[in-house]
Amino acid sequence: MPIHDQGYRRYQGTRAPEGRAWAVITSTGVRTLLRRRAFAALLLLSWIPFVVRAVQIYFSSNLPQGGGLAPTPKMFLDFLGQQDTFVFFIAVWAGSGLVANDRRANALQIYLSKPLTRAEYILGKLATLMVFLLMVTWVPALALLLVQILFAGNFAFLLDNLHLLPAITLATVVQALTVSSAMLALSSLSNSSRYVGVLYAGLMFFSQALYGVVFVVTRDTSWAWISLPGNLSQISALIFRLPPQYSTPWFVSALVIVAIIGGSAVVLNRRVQGVEVIV
Repeated sequence: MPIHDQGYRRYQGTRAPEGRAWAVITSTGVRTLLRRRAFAALLLLSWIPFVVRAVQIYFSSNLPQGGGLAPTPKMFLDFLGQQDTFVFFIAVWAGSGLVANDRRANALQIYLSKPLTRAEYILGKLATLMVFLLMVTWVPALALLLVQILFAGNFAFLLDNLHLLPAITLATVVQALTVSSAMLALSSLSNSSRYVGVLYAGLMFFSQALYGVVFVVTRDTSWAWISLPGNLSQISALIFRLPPQYSTPWFVSALVIVAIIGGSAVVLNRRVQGVEVIV
């Protein structure tokens, strides 16, 4: 049988610019999750509060007795608070296996043997989860702002509350980045996505429960910094220029969030390795 020359051949394809490999990981991860009907149904379900708020805005704009339903900056903050439940379930579903599944399949060696840096791998996985979290927070909140303008037929509310647009964007990005960083770090600690989901649920519920116990004993809401949801709530209220729910200083909550993101980065730097390192 003929033997063909397998010597060197110049690559004839196109070369992608360096530093964009993370986008391939993100787009692949997003498409994979969207193909799952149950997950797509969860995303649709997360928009029900948007429909309720849109009806509320419609009544306030078109019915004389609907003045009490008029939108305010607090309404947008409350809406984002309502979305926390969906943020939790989407984070567990979409994020728990992001690194854990690759570790179980020994895929990290394959990923990092390509012209792909560790930072690009982490960024691609992080962006995958952030896309879905922003789809249930940032996107519907901005859509509500657009609905208010359409139903009112003017820009009066937006002009009176120009800070809403950057506030919605900043608050949702901070939440998505914090949740995604924590979930990705936990995912890198195990080969089991189910175990990672349990760890994340424990982080959220235990920190909140611990604050609840301390509050019952001290009757002091300044201890809310020990709760991850409490810290996110404090920062969101600050961004929206509204009175906070707790008496914890905003800079303490900010430091806790920065510590969580920084600590997650350290964990990911140690755990995402092409070769398993035993220490």
